[in-house]
Amino acid sequence: MSILLTGGAGFIGSHTALVLLEAGYDVVILDNLCNASRESLSRVEEITGRDLSFIEGDIRDGDALDALFARHAIEAVVHFAGLKAVGESTARPLAYYDNNVTGTLSLCEAMQRAGVFTLVFSSSATVYTESSTMPLAEDAPTGRPSNPYGSSKLMIEWLLRDLQAADPRWSIALLRYFNPVGAHDSGRIGEDPNGMPNNLLPFIAQVAVGRRERVSVFGSDYSTPDGTGVRDYIHVMDLAEGHRAALDVIRQDTGCRTWNLGTGRGYSVLEMITAFERASGRPVPFDKVGRRQGDVAQCWADVTRAGQELGWRAERGLDDIMADAWRWQSANPYGYRG
Repeated sequence: MSILLTGGAGFIGSHTALVLLEAGYDVVILDNLCNASRESLSRVEEITGRDLSFIEGDIRDGDALDALFARHAIEAVVHFAGLKAVGESTARPLAYYDNNVTGTLSLCEAMQRAGVFTLVFSSSATVYTESSTMPLAEDAPTGRPSNPYGSSKLMIEWLLRDLQAADPRWSIALLRYFNPVGAHDSGRIGEDPNGMPNNLLPFIAQVAVGRRERVSVFGSDYSTPDGTGVRDYIHVMDLAEGHRAALDVIRQDTGCRTWNLGTGRGYSVLEMITAFERASGRPVPFDKVGRRQGDVAQCWADVTRAGQELGWRAERGLDDIMADAWRWQSANPYGYRG
């Protein structure tokens, strides 16, 4: 039996594929490669010494999904596929609802036709309502997210809860994770955004390696210690191991459960820049500019439930994140392209 990873060639998907292969699972990847590289999976196979199956395709293509489930004995699905940039989502809301919400509906319909009822969903802390009270626990209000990306994730959570309530055969994990960063410690796989990075750390890394001139710090007048936004940055390998832990739990029972995956503390943008300068030994020049639409001032996780129910916690700290991110970026200045 195999685990299907939709969007599995991307940043989080490729690292999760690695963790699952090392844990003894067989892995099938479905990805349309709109924001990923097939090379990432070749390197996962190289690191683990194991083969995986790759299908290039889109989760909105029901016929392709039916063919995949007919060809492979899929036991469970880990669902990463979707568009993911907060800023871009405010400019292209229809694309986000189509890819993320319609795509998930298509996937669930295909799973139901195939008799596969175990699903780990890649949700996000952006589903939470903006709050000055931290940390955020799983029962914090979700309300109306501040951007279409977050709204699409919350709509999918509603969809999946309704699905499980209607059909108790389903076992679903909703993983609300915070800000994935870092890279595998081999330096062989890491974050490789197409075009201009939408997230902070890859932008910092590209400045340090000489691909870009300066970091734009969006907002320096927030009610935070240094005025810049504060986020909970979790090492991608810790996050990948959180997916494995959730999969192991939900395979044993049915229901729909929610877990935060984060570290339980936040770092500001300026703290992140300073930490990367320390890890790389290179300056990272930056400019303070206006706030970006859809951003919140601060956000970090209460991870108590994940510790108690999954037996999981983030083990890697800020220095590990920066060292691994720099090892990846310095060895691969242009990502998987060289």
